[in-house]
Amino acid sequence: MRPFWLESLQVERLTIAIAGLPAALQGIKLVQWSDLHCEVQHLPLAVLQEAIAITNQEKPDLIFLTGDFITDSPQPIFTLVDSIKALKSQGGIYACLGNHDSYLPQARETVRSALTSVGIRVLWNEIATPYGENFPIVGLADYWSGEFLPQILEQISPDIPRLVLSHNPDTAMVLKDWRVDLQLSGHTHGGQVTIPGIGSLPIILGKLRRSLPEPYRPWVPLYREFSKVVRYWQWSEGFHRVGDNQLYVNRGLGTYFPGRLFCPPEVTVITLVNSTQS
Repeated sequence: MRPFWLESLQVERLTIAIAGLPAALQGIKLVQWSDLHCEVQHLPLAVLQEAIAITNQEKPDLIFLTGDFITDSPQPIFTLVDSIKALKSQGGIYACLGNHDSYLPQARETVRSALTSVGIRVLWNEIATPYGENFPIVGLADYWSGEFLPQILEQISPDIPRLVLSHNPDTAMVLKDWRVDLQLSGHTHGGQVTIPGIGSLPIILGKLRRSLPEPYRPWVPLYREFSKVVRYWQWSEGFHRVGDNQLYVNRGLGTYFPGRLFCPPEVTVITLVNSTQS
């Protein structure tokens, strides 16, 4: 079903300070996409083409794609990669997979193979070092896959800054036990419906539920469905500090029914600086 609320693509820009960022990487530019859900009913071709054009205009050093490339079938991935093979970056394109990429039989390997065929490296509990051992990129398995392995971070010295790709922002609570200078996530679509000055619909419903006497709380509509998506809806979009770690949650490009309201699809442009020079 097509969404009936559609909003213009928005570019979010921010600078994030990282302790110990190598001097050679001062000012490095990252672009993040998430949650494409590449079926035409979820991702209009015009939005995808605009995202590609914006990204290439930025001339990013690295591009990160944080999961949910597909929704209910892996087949649309082949059409998607035919478009996103036009993406360009200096240091490469890296991806982690989301829950929709993982739960269907054979979907994970189909998505991985298709992305790999156009030069996108998919990290599933893996570490990449495009800019050397002093700034590794860690891509984790999807939280719900049964293969989520944060212990891979123990392969990196705690003195070395690192960037982590993890589709589900709830993993930030687990990752508090490790050094994570910047975690990039998606999954929530930002809640899709937001009331300015109040918050996203899941947050509003959560507040309503807590305000009611216990017998009436089950009557709050949609609350159970939202609670299955993530536990920590306060991290549904944007930048957050989780303990000593930093988290950024992208609102995604794809859109579910009924659509987006004050919660536009997003391309994120992040500039990294050393915290001693910020």
